Amino acid sequence: MSTRKERLTVTVDPSLVEAGNDAVAEGRAESLSAWVNAALQERVARERRLVALAHAVVAYEERFGAISAQELVDQTRADRGSAVVVRGSTPKAGTRKPQRRRSP
Repeated sequence: MSTRKERLTVTVDPSLVEAGNDAVAEGRAESLSAWVNAALQERVARERRLVALAHAVVAYEERFGAISAQELVDQTRADRGSAVVVRGSTPKAGTRKPQRRRSP
């Protein structure tokens, strides 16, 4: 982004201001303005990706026809079946982890 900034007055939820101030206090942001600026940059990038994705879907459907609800269900099932577990593990049939006893 440019080094020249534009002053902006906005109304923000108190919890978001607190989160921004926490980020500054913890050294994760230079200032509340920098934290808000980074959040806006991330939002712009996300929206641009969504627009690009929408254009890609339109182009795909123009070439191959509309994607049906059943195709989405089938693809979701296939994706879950081929997913790699990153955290934890997938329980095997018939096995359970022992439960921890809670202190009274």
